Formats: sequence, C-alpha cells, structure tokens
Amino acid sequence: MNSPRFSRRSFLQSTLAAGVAPLILPSRIWSAETKPNDRLGIGVIGIGKQSRGHLSGFMGKSEVQLLAVCDVDTTRRNDGKKQVEDFYAKKTEGGTYKGCDAYSDFREIIGRKDIDAVLIVTPDHWHALITIEAAKAGKDIYCEKPLCETVRESAAMVSAVRKNGRIFQTGSQQRSSREFRVACELVRNGVIGKLSRVTAGFGGPGKSCDLPEEPAEPGLDWDRWLGPAPMRPYNSILSPRGVHTHFPAWRQYWEYGGGMVTDWGAHHIDISQWGIGVDEDGGPSEVIPPADFATAQAGAKLIYPGGVELEHISENGVTFFGPDGEVYVNRGKFALKLKGEQKAKFMAKEDKPSLNEQLDMVEKDYLSDAKVRLTKSDDHKQNWLDGIRTRKDPICKVEIGTRTVNTCHLLNMAYRYGKKFSWDAKKQNFAEGGEKAWLSREYRGEWKVA
Repeated sequence: MNSPRFSRRSFLQSTLAAGVAPLILPSRIWSAETKPNDRLGIGVIGIGKQSRGHLSGFMGKSEVQLLAVCDVDTTRRNDGKKQVEDFYAKKTEGGTYKGCDAYSDFREIIGRKDIDAVLIVTPDHWHALITIEAAKAGKDIYCEKPLCETVRESAAMVSAVRKNGRIFQTGSQQRSSREFRVACELVRNGVIGKLSRVTAGFGGPGKSCDLPEEPAEPGLDWDRWLGPAPMRPYNSILSPRGVHTHFPAWRQYWEYGGGMVTDWGAHHIDISQWGIGVDEDGGPSEVIPPADFATAQAGAKLIYPGGVELEHISENGVTFFGPDGEVYVNRGKFALKLKGEQKAKFMAKEDKPSLNEQLDMVEKDYLSDAKVRLTKSDDHKQNWLDGIRTRKDPICKVEIGTRTVNTCHLLNMAYRYGKKFSWDAKKQNFAEGGEKAWLSREYRGEWKVA
C-alpha cells in the first residue's frame, strides 16, 4: 500500500526536475507544528466555482502544499494556477512564487509522484473514471458528490479505493456540521420514538440534454470536457465561458448529472440514511413512483427495512417523524418537537438562543447518556487530512458516498420509468422489477469503467 510521501528530498527533486523553483520558506512563515518538508502534496482536478472554494480552504492549512491544478478550459486553468501562486507568494520571502503547474489532462496530475492526494471537482460524469485511475496511481482522494452516474460505477469506485488502500472522502460536508449530527443522534437514540417516516426536500429529476449549438469557447477542449459522455455540440450552459461565479446547469441533464435529485439529493439523502442507520451497508427495499411521474418534481417514495418510509418533497431540508415527536434539520437550521411541545427551534440568524446554544441544551437534555454516538467532525477537509495521516477512514468514506448516490439513482429511476420495483440493498441490484439498463451506461472513445 502506498502511503503519503513527506520527505524533503523527494519534494526538492520533483520540483527541480520539473524546472520549478521549490518553495523554501522561513520557519516563521508556517506553523511551527508543520515544517515545509512535511506538507502533503495535493493536485486539484476541475477548476470552477466549487473548486475555488476548495483552493482557499486547503491553502489555508499549513500541512498542505497545492502543487498543481487541472481543467480542460484554459482560462479557468490559468485562473486556478494564479489563485494558488498569489496565495503562496504572500507567504514567501521576496513575494514571488511560481510552483503551481497547470494541466489539461488529469492523468498528468495523477502521474506525478510528488502529488499524494487529489481533489476531484469535475462534472459528475467524470467522477468515477478519475477516482478509479487516481486510486490505481496511489493517490488519496476527496471527490465531490454525487459520486457517480451509475450503480456499476459505484461498485468499481469502492473496489478501486479498497484494493489500493486509499483514504477517500465524499464531499458531503453536511456530515461535518453539528446540527446534522445532533439530529441523527436524536433519531438513532429513539428520542422521538421508533422512526416511522422521513421527508427529504430537494429539487426534481434530470432531463435529456437538448441544448442548441453555440460557437465554441476559445481555449476549451470540448471533446475532453465531454469525455465519456455522448458527443454533442458546445453550449455555454454546460461549460460557461470564462471564470464563472455560478454553479453550471450541466447537472440538470442525464448525460452529465441527475438533476437536483442527485445534486441536492446527495446531501439530504445522505443525512436521511445516516438518521435511519443504513448509510454504510443498507438502503431502501422498495421504490414507489408518484402517479404523475412523467412531470412530477417530487412525490417518489422509498421504503426501508422495518417499514420506514422516505418521501421526496419539494421543501428543502430533512424531517424525521416518530410517535413521540419530530426533528427537522437543514443547513444552519434545527427544530425538535416532542409530544407536541417545541423543545428547540432555530430557523433564522436572528433567532435566540443561537443555534449552538440550542444544540447544547438538546444534547444535555436528551443525549447525555446516549448509547449511539455518531462520528464527530467539525471540519470536513481537515477530517480527510487527518484520515490521510492516520490511515483511518474519514466521516464520509467511499461506501457511504456510493450508497447515497445509488439511492438517488433509484429515485431518478422512479421518475423516469414510472414503475414500482424492489431493491436488494446488500447486492446493490434489483430484487424485482427495475430497468437493468439503468445500472450502467455506455462510454465514448477511450474512456471505460471496468
């Protein structure tokens, strides 16, 4: 099993061989706890709105050195390189730094021996392919959600990560927010009684791409952006021109994503299954489409072992129901009601007491002697870095991320085909009914998932 390489010698050799001046910083610049020769070399694959936040977050950590960025768009690629080099220049004597390489092909990043780990922040249709190749190359991986496009891809991702002994974090950062953990601990410890029902709110399913052709974006390798997806003419909705500040709508189309069912659904389905207790090795046993499945934006249902029903609704957030009460949770929001009495409620920044104060009270009153304690993390990125150092799985390991996205795919199948079917969560396959074609997809050109 490959482990992270932190030697000063390998760092100097790799940078000199590449014709790059190594980053030699005085000890006062960096934390005394992390010397320059101990930093983790990281490459970022995919430069857009989401990854720019990741760049800032990881560059602020003294144990990390961002060595390279990759994007198929020249403008975004160079912007990412500039962001990294400007940051490190401010920390370097003389105020200059040119130690971040920029590539258009992800294989150039994962082929570098001085890069220990990669961030995968591409459109969804690339996640599985890059993850598998990165794992084979001995890189630890942080991959944005939703993890992949099909059930078969999810199995291949798990196999690659485990076979190669990699530390993998899914970008489901809600797990590292206190309100979500407390909500799930309340449910798992029976505070609201035996869980009977869950509602998870997010947008609707995907659709087939029918966008018209536009003049190509200069500097964009459109063929490589499409990669394994079907060939089609360029449209700026899929890959916006220049350095954009919004989340592109490629995620609305089956060919590249799965609509909001996989996008926001990957967040709230993850929390739902964490609260139900099936996030790592379980899942639904039955999938029920709404009557108006062809046009519906919500209404599909999942039935879990024990009869727990999860309904997809439109209103954002997750609510757990039991005979003794209910728990609602969303980003920065939390509410607990028991026996009809509101025990805690924080829905807006101006609410008092504060969210943390209310969570303190809830934990003291209802979880002080809890038998079920869920993994605690208050920094999703740091949780991954800690896992790389200790070689222990982080809070959202690959099995959890793939179980979540597979459940999202089942919901999408309900809207797309409109048929009730049974699911074998252990085998991750249909038990009865279902569309076998949905389990995999065709790949274009050289791109394949074994």
